Amino acid sequence: INPSSVSASCCTHVGLLSVSASADLLLDELGAPLLIVQLLFLLPGLLLLAPDGLWVTVDVLDVPAFRGLFCVSDLHSGNMFARTSALVFSPQCGQVRNMATLKDITIRLKSIKNIQKITKSMKMVAAAKYARAEKQLKPARVYGTGALALYEKADIKAPEDKVAKHLIVGVTSDRGLCGAIHSGVAKTIKNEIANLTGSGKEVMVINVGDKLRGLLHRTHGKHILLNCKEVGRKPPNFSDASVIATELLTSGYEFDQGSVIFNRFRSVISYKTDQKPLFSNDTVSSSENMGVYDDIDADVLRNYQEFALVNVIYLALKESSTSEQSARMTAMDSASKNASEMIDKLTLTFNRTRQAVITKELIEIISGAAAL
Repeated sequence: INPSSVSASCCTHVGLLSVSASADLLLDELGAPLLIVQLLFLLPGLLLLAPDGLWVTVDVLDVPAFRGLFCVSDLHSGNMFARTSALVFSPQCGQVRNMATLKDITIRLKSIKNIQKITKSMKMVAAAKYARAEKQLKPARVYGTGALALYEKADIKAPEDKVAKHLIVGVTSDRGLCGAIHSGVAKTIKNEIANLTGSGKEVMVINVGDKLRGLLHRTHGKHILLNCKEVGRKPPNFSDASVIATELLTSGYEFDQGSVIFNRFRSVISYKTDQKPLFSNDTVSSSENMGVYDDIDADVLRNYQEFALVNVIYLALKESSTSEQSARMTAMDSASKNASEMIDKLTLTFNRTRQAVITKELIEIISGAAAL
């Protein structure tokens, strides 16, 4: 024993003490001077020399979860002061994770069952919206492909050396719980921004949908030109596409070339991130292949350019809406299945815990009856 850690005291103590890790351990011998030892030096079976020359030992009776019941015994007489000098060691340590009780399991089961009801309802709603969106997608594709037919036949391409400003229109929605459908569009836009800025071009982005704004605002906030919200709550129509196109044309940003990035619907369980080109009025009018059309003047070409822009955005909105509903339906179906599996596991855990509690109580009753 380190002499500096042992000192005598004239106080006496009878009863049960609760001390913290920073306090001193108080040992008494029913009226004899107390022995004060730092808890750091307290070990099971440790021999201590009291100031009056009496050897005592410290034994650990019970140590559940860092709480120990210590008892002092006199080596000369063999007496053990279990009650009068027993101490409870309560160190300042972190919370110990114990086995879940029946109440905890019941609360968690109830919570998961409520979540399962929500996911099943969302799946049914998404299935109904998907069926309607798929029917509306077929005529919308006719508008989109027809609007781009002139550019494809005339083989309009912006000269790479003259393209200094590029515009990207990303199409998502305001609603989530549909898998990685929004993050896929954001990832494609980030890659496009990196490639275009690396070649010395100016890039601006129009976010259609609040989810895309949230994904790009922190890292690419300086490239955002416009944010369009209130998308996805209702099925998109041609008026919504007209509003977005009007905001684009009146923004004052004169771009040379652009693209619309969206999720193209393929099947109920499949979609693909796709993009359609956008051309400015100057790029189309200055194209060499436009000379084959004799009767197209500047006003007609400008009107067609605006109408084609609305059609492409309308196609992107319809494709994105159908893909979103199918992805949400698949995601909610997977969530409902996962909830069912968790409910089965928690029910089994609840039954086992309940059985263990009943068995423990029966053992205590039998042990008490045998003691009597």
